[in-house]
Amino acid sequence: MQTVLKKQINEMTEDELKEVLRRDYLRRLTRYRMTDDFYRKEYGMDFENFQKSNIVEKQNYAFKVESDAQEWELAIDGINTVERKLKELSGGN
Repeated sequence: MQTVLKKQINEMTEDELKEVLRRDYLRRLTRYRMTDDFYRKEYGMDFENFQKSNIVEKQNYAFKVESDAQEWELAIDGINTVERKLKELSGGN
């Protein structure tokens, strides 16, 4: 399997590889944004205000709220990372 993948990658042009990466980044970005949108609706605020309002503490560190906070934070970090990578891929800094 690894040999087949290496062969396919070696046969691709740089533009084709960039397009594969771009599509993967866009897929990830969509998933992260959907997660962010879900929690914005769930809590009626963005993640920054969620943190500033100490919602986890106010909810007595309930498992669901802590879990939501962690997943939401990962989504926000993912959005920032993928947007940076897309910019780098397109030649920006």
